[in-house]
Amino acid sequence: MATTTPSRGRRRAPSRMTRAAGKAAALQKPRVILALLLLLALTSVMLLDGYLRAEVGGDERVRSNASSSKVPDKVLDGGPILSFRGGEARSQSVPAKTIALTFDDGPNPTWTPQILKILEANDVPGTFFVVGSMVSRYPSIVKDLVDQGNEIGIHTFTHVDLSYQSDDRITREMDQTQLALAGAAGITTTLFRAPYSSEADAIDNYSWPVYKKLGEEGYTSVFVDTDSDDWKRPGVSKIIKWATPSKNKGASVLFHDAGGERSQTVKALGTYIKKMKAKGYTFTTISGAIQQTESANREAGTGTGSGAEAGATADANQQGSGQNGQQPGGEQAGGQAPGGQQGQQPGQSGQLGQAGGANSLQAAHHTATGTTLYEGKALVAAVAVAEWTVPGLATGLAVVGVAVMGRFGMMLILARRHYRQRNKRRFSWGTPITRPVSVIVPAYNEKECIANTLRSLARSTHPIEIIVVDDGSTDNTSEIARSAAESFGMTNVRVIRQENAGKPAALNNGVRSASYDIVVMMDGDTVFEADTVRQLVQPFADPGVGAVAGNAKVGNRDTIIGAWQHIEYVMGFNLDRRMYDLLRCMPTIPGAIGAFRREAVLAVGGMSEDTLAEDTDITIAMHRQGWRVVYQEHAKAWTEAPGSLEQLWSQRYRWSYGTMQALWKHRKSLTDKGPSGRFGRVGMPLVVIFQIVTPVFAPLIDVFTLYSMIFIDFKAALLAWLAVLCVQLVCAAYAFRLDREKYRYLLMMPLQQLAYRQMMYLVLIHSCITALTGGRLRWQKLKRTGEVGTPAGVGR
Repeated sequence: MATTTPSRGRRRAPSRMTRAAGKAAALQKPRVILALLLLLALTSVMLLDGYLRAEVGGDERVRSNASSSKVPDKVLDGGPILSFRGGEARSQSVPAKTIALTFDDGPNPTWTPQILKILEANDVPGTFFVVGSMVSRYPSIVKDLVDQGNEIGIHTFTHVDLSYQSDDRITREMDQTQLALAGAAGITTTLFRAPYSSEADAIDNYSWPVYKKLGEEGYTSVFVDTDSDDWKRPGVSKIIKWATPSKNKGASVLFHDAGGERSQTVKALGTYIKKMKAKGYTFTTISGAIQQTESANREAGTGTGSGAEAGATADANQQGSGQNGQQPGGEQAGGQAPGGQQGQQPGQSGQLGQAGGANSLQAAHHTATGTTLYEGKALVAAVAVAEWTVPGLATGLAVVGVAVMGRFGMMLILARRHYRQRNKRRFSWGTPITRPVSVIVPAYNEKECIANTLRSLARSTHPIEIIVVDDGSTDNTSEIARSAAESFGMTNVRVIRQENAGKPAALNNGVRSASYDIVVMMDGDTVFEADTVRQLVQPFADPGVGAVAGNAKVGNRDTIIGAWQHIEYVMGFNLDRRMYDLLRCMPTIPGAIGAFRREAVLAVGGMSEDTLAEDTDITIAMHRQGWRVVYQEHAKAWTEAPGSLEQLWSQRYRWSYGTMQALWKHRKSLTDKGPSGRFGRVGMPLVVIFQIVTPVFAPLIDVFTLYSMIFIDFKAALLAWLAVLCVQLVCAAYAFRLDREKYRYLLMMPLQQLAYRQMMYLVLIHSCITALTGGRLRWQKLKRTGEVGTPAGVGR
């Protein structure tokens, strides 16, 4: 047993790798935080989109048949315009032969523009009570609406019955709509119409406090005296009939420009306007109706009775917010009326009506300034992002879902074909390989495991030489290896010590020192079965085979983390390798068990230090040299998997990042010709799609599923999740059957999907961020326990 030991010298300064490792460690925490922030941002975008669509925080309750005993009779019997001044309710009707066209539930990208064209063609204004979530989604329509001279009122942000909501929710509904209006059209408004409201006599004891609260804040509530009931889609003639005021009375007439299919409304509106004009009616906005009444009262010189109430209502359309002096929409009035100086009348100079060009028909509008304006623009911008992001992600995830299901199907078909092909009685690789081979064991601080590794190799049924390359261990690994070899009576072991240079350098040292043309590589924490080496080298009977991947198995599988990794190894790795073998594009020979032609390894330059996944790097390099890489399922190795989440994260982080490095290094394989380009044409796209792209997007599927369970349809989302789980269970069960594994570990699979899989996704996202930010990692050493002993001890 030969040993090479470097001479002792003075203590050296930290190596380049050590310094790089320190810098990398300092960068990891920010990258983890960045990954989590990206996931948080996506979740926030989804919640915003759900809120806009009333999926988040939606409340479909609608109150009916409640008592109105606490509502003043003068309000119940009054007109459709309700305002408050000094806490006193005042009602007003629309003047005779005057119609205030009002439209609820918009804007809608299909129907609102058509209605605007009809209004413009007939030179008629309208008052649109808009839903804030729709405003933020379609801001350009709102701007066109205002620019055309129409008036805006608030219809809440999510179209909820405010009588069921808390004061905070009511304030939020109003303020958010004001922000949406500010961002869309640069205005705020003092007009309000409650969802599900109708005539003033429908106010009940639950909604009355809402109107009082909003009235004290400066809002004018608008009801209906004539309802077209167009939402029932009764036909054009009935819509026109029901929208016609009786006995030449003035009316606030209700139509809808959203909330459903509104083609009948569009067809009826033009005819209705012409019919009303023919009867001598004029059209105005709610503010216009208020001004007409006030002007008539001033000309008549009345100051009492209903005229006084109307005049007070007109003033109320300009009042401040009451106690706080803050106008609707959040602008601090400082004691002024919302639109200008205190007591200023609609249509007069000042701020009032500036958004409408000093148009008295838009007297309820106020120019948004300061924080209200900028917050509104930010809201509209955020909604625009959500509007593009969420549907785009949904489409992408649908594609990913189909691809994943297709991959499962392809794996099952090809894995079955591979199994039947390789397990035929007459199957043979050629003349059996019986000549000795070299087994290389790179080791760094493997005092817990190295003796078990050598013990397993001592039982090998195939002639081997063993080369243990101690990569600068500080725990007496080399001494333990020599002692173990002597105790086992092994004369075929060489221990080579080198300064710490990393796993690739240790493997290269072993390859150069190997005596035979076939080299088997294994990890220092791995144990082989007695027949492993013999099985592993048989494919080399085929002169076209340059490397062989063995069947790596988790030895410490009796813990939760170990069981999760066991499932992943059997299903995710070995089932994949069967598929890749038949497709002749094996991406990775596992470091725990692999065999190579020595000449092929030397021809590609040995194990490269360019990446952290030297096993993937060398495998792709072999493909590009025209060698065939195969999977030998009967060559089994038992490895000690990480025993803690921290170690697991560290290992998988290195694997993921190293795989990306290797793929990028060999990107030119995409253009290679002939057999050497097969990996680039087939393997590279499969690895990128299913090991990088799909897993990166996979967390979104879980986020969408959780979102659907909470906010949309719990039962449907749960059934969909269970269906996917069943598909995965079928694939896993088949993989376990092929590997003759115990099915009991599959009981851990549901929990694996809920916890372990999410961690692996985060690891991959972390790796992607590291790659994009130019970070570097080193070969990381995991803490070992040595609990994986002989194969017989772990095969239970």
